[in-house]
Amino acid sequence: QLEDIAILTGGTVITEDLGLNLKDVTIDQLGQASKINITKDNATIVEGSGDKGAVASRVDTIKQQIAETTSDFDREKLQERLASLVVGVAVINVGAATETELKERKYRIEDALNATRAAVGEGFVAGGGTALVNVIAAVSALSEEGDVQTGINTVIKALESPVRQIAENAGLEGSVIVNKLKEQKEGFGYNAATDEWVDMIAAGIVDPTKVTRSALQNAASVS
Repeated sequence: QLEDIAILTGGTVITEDLGLNLKDVTIDQLGQASKINITKDNATIVEGSGDKGAVASRVDTIKQQIAETTSDFDREKLQERLASLVVGVAVINVGAATETELKERKYRIEDALNATRAAVGEGFVAGGGTALVNVIAAVSALSEEGDVQTGINTVIKALESPVRQIAENAGLEGSVIVNKLKEQKEGFGYNAATDEWVDMIAAGIVDPTKVTRSALQNAASVS
């Protein structure tokens, strides 16, 4: 990672392995950036002065390593390094009339950022519980006996719960909306805000795949 920083800033890694010593460092060996924000947990480099070609080459090398590694741990670390080299930096300023309102807005933004990070990691699916209802047919096709079948039935009920709750929050009968959703084309769902049946992804109503997958796995685990 030190080499990544050096390439990003146009500096040189000072290490005895390369025959370099800290006491002999010159100005030419130091990297530069327009701004560096340092906290107790992170350091953010903004507009490093490194050669763009060298940075691009480094990015390609890391991508190749990600493709070749068989270790999930190594892959995660390589992806973190890749993100450090290619992502931009955005600053979100939050304002409000009162401290209570400010905290509420801050929490909403944090939720949105977490959802965005999850979507970047595994993509997204039709939101509003639509994707969960869409998989009910596949789960229902499983035929078991005894406790296993009881577990399957529990999972099916759990898959219906988000849509049912959204409908009830909108003053509608949850069971009616769930049954109607099962008749829709895959990806089409109920937009409670507009009281319409729409293509959820086209309407911008999405859920991170990671969140949806985790909900399904947890439902199966509990059952």
